[in-house]
Amino acid sequence: MNAREVALHTVRDVFVAPGAGTERGAQEALDYRARKANLEPRDRAFATELAYGAAKMRRALDWYLAPFIGERRAELPPVILEILRLAVYELVYTRADTHATVFEFVNLAKRYGHRGVANLVNAVLRSFLRDRPPDPTRDLFENDDEYLGVRYSLPNWLVRQWRTVFGDRVEAICAAVNDPARAAVTVNGLRTTPDQLVEDFTQQRIAVTPSVFVPESLLVDEPAAVRQREAGAGGAWWIQSESSAMPVAVLNPHPGEAILDVCSGRGNKALQIGARIGAEGTLFCIERDTRKAQVLEARLEEAGVAASIVVGDAAVPHLEPGRRFDRVLIDAPCSGVGVVGRHPEARWKKQPGDGERLALTQRALLEALAPSIHEGGVLVYAVCSTDPRETVEVIEWFRSKANFERGLIPAAFEPFITQEGDILVPPGLDGRDGFFIARLEHR
Repeated sequence: MNAREVALHTVRDVFVAPGAGTERGAQEALDYRARKANLEPRDRAFATELAYGAAKMRRALDWYLAPFIGERRAELPPVILEILRLAVYELVYTRADTHATVFEFVNLAKRYGHRGVANLVNAVLRSFLRDRPPDPTRDLFENDDEYLGVRYSLPNWLVRQWRTVFGDRVEAICAAVNDPARAAVTVNGLRTTPDQLVEDFTQQRIAVTPSVFVPESLLVDEPAAVRQREAGAGGAWWIQSESSAMPVAVLNPHPGEAILDVCSGRGNKALQIGARIGAEGTLFCIERDTRKAQVLEARLEEAGVAASIVVGDAAVPHLEPGRRFDRVLIDAPCSGVGVVGRHPEARWKKQPGDGERLALTQRALLEALAPSIHEGGVLVYAVCSTDPRETVEVIEWFRSKANFERGLIPAAFEPFITQEGDILVPPGLDGRDGFFIARLEHR
């Protein structure tokens, strides 16, 4: 099985026809298919580019194909449509050898269809090469959101939401979420230092740059090389995006303090907190997913971080009466619209109503945990979303019900501070994930 066929299987795993099987995420599907095919690193990289690119650019690819398949689209088997999308992606967005591209995808059509559809694929691709339509331009669409949605392959509702939040920056954001997301690692100060890790990576010919926002975060230019080394790092560092590391920098936990980490997941932020407070502080984690809690426990042990873990829903009581913390981090479940650039299929899996639905959970978490914070203590609320329903509206609702005021944000975050005094990181720009972070203090 070659790279193009692995890419085909990957997108079919991600976009499964109703009743045809279980969907996988793009990364999970690619890892499984590439491992099964025993692809060499170069072929794996090509399969990744094709599969991830065709997943992201699905709407734009259908726009390019529309003049050449017309009403026949409804009659085509799903696998043939995926073959056409992959082929057009390679022809439009890569430095393709056009003859090789057409030849290989026609052969895939023969293998997964029949001679008739293979002839159709051949005819469509050759017509596309001969009469390729120009790239989308504003004059071809009814409005700006439709144009940006097609050109950058995004749902209209998401373009509208970003326009509402970011105004004139909307097109830059739409373009940026199609660029590779910037990789980063977080350094465990209990095991090494950022300077030492920079030296180690440099010796391995991996270029890294210290983050200007998070002292323990290093930006990485070669994510594949780092991923290969993470399992052998022994908890001295772990892969974590710069934006994801920002909430702990805003929380700013100190040795000797009692910290509560809610919705801990697999533990990136819990590890950050534990590395900052060391043995002199106490860390308490709540995670509702049993499997994630097991991973969290193992990672904390490997990293040398002591913590108590409770498996359960943080919106219901799990703490003994009167238990108080100096600082609480709520990394709340959210729509994830801030990370659509990092997960190629995400833009097509999310729904316009996700933000409204998840805001109910976010409000419940804030309301349940507010009594657990000492007077003068700090609450940091973070979501990888830029949807106002999950961000500023949740915080304003909470402040109307609880005695909390916005606290001071570290000066380094000044470029992202909103008029209300929160942090809002735009998706995609400079390779970052979109994030919202509010720092509140108990009065």
